[in-house]
Amino acid sequence: MKIDPWKHKETYLKWKEKITGRDILGISKDNSDLIIRYVLDMEEGINIAQGSVKGSRSYSRLLLLKHRMAFFSRRFKECYNLDNITKIKEEQLISFFSNLKKGIIKREDGGEFKSTETYAKIFKAFWHWWIKINKKKGIEVLDITTDLDTKQEKPDWVYLTEEQVKKLCDNALYQHKVLIMFLFDTGIRAPTELMNIKVSDFFNDFKELNIREETTKTFGRRIKLMLCSNLIKEYVKLKSLKPDDYLFKFSPHAVNQYLKRLAKKVLGDGISEAGQKYSEITMYDFRHCSCCYWLPRYKSESALKYRFGWKKSDKIHYYSELLGMKDTIAEEDMLLDLTKTEIEKRLEKSEKEKEIMQERLANMEKFIEKFKLIADKLQIEITQ
Repeated sequence: MKIDPWKHKETYLKWKEKITGRDILGISKDNSDLIIRYVLDMEEGINIAQGSVKGSRSYSRLLLLKHRMAFFSRRFKECYNLDNITKIKEEQLISFFSNLKKGIIKREDGGEFKSTETYAKIFKAFWHWWIKINKKKGIEVLDITTDLDTKQEKPDWVYLTEEQVKKLCDNALYQHKVLIMFLFDTGIRAPTELMNIKVSDFFNDFKELNIREETTKTFGRRIKLMLCSNLIKEYVKLKSLKPDDYLFKFSPHAVNQYLKRLAKKVLGDGISEAGQKYSEITMYDFRHCSCCYWLPRYKSESALKYRFGWKKSDKIHYYSELLGMKDTIAEEDMLLDLTKTEIEKRLEKSEKEKEIMQERLANMEKFIEKFKLIADKLQIEITQ
């Protein structure tokens, strides 16, 4: 059984049961009917727009769609007095997302929205669904989302050097020390992959970890533990954990809050090189930091991608931003292939010349040996 640390499935099923035969509170009936139909279609994987990944959406995705579509319903009503989100005009839509990105439209707490491109992508997906279901009825709906800005802006994160990670560990409670080193060593996705790790997933005396296929969103992998092997072995023994026991059992929210307090206490409230305050650190930031640590140490890009469960090379730069990198070129690296080939040819020629000289020397030694035998024979004959 796969652990769902955020309880997405449970939350979604409760919502689905709650809205059966009822409207979504706080929005119009038209919008409620639209959202429910859209989310249920995405759950079943039907009426997916052309070019989009086919199949049912995950529970976390379904919850996100439900929240974002309800958000559009409320805000379109406030901004344009619309009771049906499909009635919005292209000019209104472009203006809405422009104001969202500029910070003119604010959150309920007065703050500015982050990752506004995600909101645009979600509305775009909804609109393409709307186009498709109308097309089946013979009704043509124009695509008013063509000019929406969906360019992704990478959010800031907390970058830690190896020394800063060790400093956190030195000041952390034992269980959190083990957790921090495990996250930093493995680069595992937290909390999804992390909380599904069992004691039985370790091999070779806790020097290797198997991240099972069913627990990851990409692919399973077996990686080496180079920094935390002894810590994990000691932790399992101290906790008397059995093979079927999960390695870590905790509330992700509680751990993230602890890490924030710890980082602020140990590292201060300054801003890290990746743009985010140390006091805003989360478990997932250690995946970024781990990538920065392993990037200059792995000789193969494909091997690094395997460790982190990535299929595309662009993830390496996305997660590391090349922080912590340094110029490691050495004089021997300056030998170009052509130069190396020439040197190899000279070496090969030298080896052949050496073989010839050795052969000549051997022949000379044989000649001397024969000459010595003849000389000895003559000496005997003279003395007689």
